Amino acid sequence: MALLPILSYPDPRLRTIATPVKEVTAEIKTLITDMIETMYEAQGIGLAASQVDRHIQLIVIDLSEDKDSPRVFINPKVTPLVEEKQSYEEGCLSVPDVYDKVERPNKVRIEALDQDGNAIDEEVEGLLAVCIQHEMDHLSGVIFVDYLSRLKQTRARDKVRKVLKIREKQGEQVAEKEPQPANS
Repeated sequence: MALLPILSYPDPRLRTIATPVKEVTAEIKTLITDMIETMYEAQGIGLAASQVDRHIQLIVIDLSEDKDSPRVFINPKVTPLVEEKQSYEEGCLSVPDVYDKVERPNKVRIEALDQDGNAIDEEVEGLLAVCIQHEMDHLSGVIFVDYLSRLKQTRARDKVRKVLKIREKQGEQVAEKEPQPANS
């Protein structure tokens, strides 16, 4: 298992359209395991392969409180089942520390494959419906801030830059505190 780097907005690779998975191979299963570990480490509830610079139609989600019920969606298709939309506060691991309301259908049908290649066909609503739509957007090169005004997009970009600089400095400070190996 390995932690994968998560791309940050406005990285242009986040705009890449994902291609379908042809076969659930051992390599895909390893990627699924790594994505789940990465999602948990980043304290997220969903992660699309596009966010870790793998541009295939693969999503992992875990909405459980104990973070012990990951779900996998390969080649997902989502069909809205209601016309009216509901507003939800969304955030994104690729847009750290930025949250805003986005309107989406509250009930959808998900058709996909699971990690073993078995068909999934279910109707979901609430947070899972919102989350799957958010992650599906990533597979199409869409980021939740695209639903916001230009001003909010600019603010989000600026905030992400600040967050990344702070994380970089914290990483440097941790590296400075770690004992350095003696040269031999």
